Amino acid sequence: MSEAKPQGTMFGHPKGLFLLFTTELWERFSYYAMRAILVLYLVDKVQTEGGHGLGWTQADAISLYGTFTGLVYLTPLIGGWLADAHLGQRKAIYIGGFLMAAGQFLLGTPHAWVPGMEIEMFYLGLGTLILGNGLFKPNISTMVGDLYEEGDHRRDGAFTIFYMGINVGAFLSGIVVGSVVAAYDGNFQAGFICAGIGMIASLIIQFFFAQKLLGDIGTVPAAKLEQSKNEAKGEVRKEPLTKVERDRIKVIMVMGLFTIIFWAGFEQAGGLMNLFTNDFTDRMIGSWEVPTTWFQSLNAMFIVLFAPVIASIWIKLGKNEPNSPVKFALGLFFLAVGFLFMIGAVLEMGGDASVKSSMWWLVGAYFFHTMGELCLSPIGLSMVTKLAPLRIASLMMGAWFLFIAAANKIGGLVGSLIGHGGAVEEQLANAMAIFAGIAITAVISAIILYLMSDKLVDWMHGAESKLDTEEQVLEEEIAVTAEHEAIKR
Repeated sequence: MSEAKPQGTMFGHPKGLFLLFTTELWERFSYYAMRAILVLYLVDKVQTEGGHGLGWTQADAISLYGTFTGLVYLTPLIGGWLADAHLGQRKAIYIGGFLMAAGQFLLGTPHAWVPGMEIEMFYLGLGTLILGNGLFKPNISTMVGDLYEEGDHRRDGAFTIFYMGINVGAFLSGIVVGSVVAAYDGNFQAGFICAGIGMIASLIIQFFFAQKLLGDIGTVPAAKLEQSKNEAKGEVRKEPLTKVERDRIKVIMVMGLFTIIFWAGFEQAGGLMNLFTNDFTDRMIGSWEVPTTWFQSLNAMFIVLFAPVIASIWIKLGKNEPNSPVKFALGLFFLAVGFLFMIGAVLEMGGDASVKSSMWWLVGAYFFHTMGELCLSPIGLSMVTKLAPLRIASLMMGAWFLFIAAANKIGGLVGSLIGHGGAVEEQLANAMAIFAGIAITAVISAIILYLMSDKLVDWMHGAESKLDTEEQVLEEEIAVTAEHEAIKR
């Protein structure tokens, strides 16, 4: 069977990158539109008369948000394995996208259509979304990495471009879904329908252009692909993983622990910070009140604006470019700086809930959180595709998202410490403690990771160097082993 190749380049990158960019743009539009209104939908009716939500307390809503987003990042471990072993990445994306669209439309089912079963329909929609995301998320990221050969320095830049697609979708989602909800008199379910339409757009784009621009990438399960390559070389691996592969996986595991700390803080954006924006922030510009959901688009807007700047900085630094662990440490430091702005917002209120904090504190917090994200998230995705063995590439991407799953659940638990409907002054004091605790933890973690960076780079065995491929490292390892054996004899 002849292997179809991806067609041509654009701006120095394979055209397939821009297809994946667009597919992910609309998928992320769908996800972030739902994310922007989920907590607000859950607490509606508690804070407003005649609301369209489910009437949960703030603490319960944030806790559910943490559980949901945690499961969103847990199921990619299963989806990655299914794609590697059975489905192939392309088929997994189609099935996952269909399930995600169905989940959004189930969330958007009007309460009047299912009287007495609102909660059941809500959980059914969330469950379908979680399963679909598990199949979609790890596999589209892995396909980006598959466009490039090992040692190709365009890979980090490709993930930064891909990350821009994610955030164009995220930026549009907050603005569009906020406007749609407002147009339908605060009906959040109209926003879920809007999110479902975005997911359908993602599927249509992938269906019509994938074969032309991606060739056979993602059509064959990775395990079968590596087996055929080894058979062609006459190689049969007796050892499941080589020493180089084990060391590289160790790097993924260690970096994953630090990524938990980052995302547990960062994901306060959709929970605690979202509620803080809604309840404690002066959102008035003249006589017009900025919708709460629009602040969810700040992060995405900053990424679209500054991702090219950060990418160009890495390129201009050349040999002085920080390695991946140092970039992660920078990300944690910027996260801490962002929470200093949230501390400033609480201090401005002076413990008086009737005094609203300036929205500029939020703008500053989202800006520095975005700078941290740009130093950590696209670099993490790129790092996994560099370090993961080919035959378990999607599985390792799923494992990476497992760390983010833990972070989201931890973030939800931390955010829920604001309290179960207690006095507003007590909630403010709790928010202050949460913001300060995250900032301190992030700084300590950044220092520890920076001190570990050289050892982690050693374990990468040249994965970030064009001149030091795995084959060369293996040859060196064999030579050193033979030398040691000769000395013993």
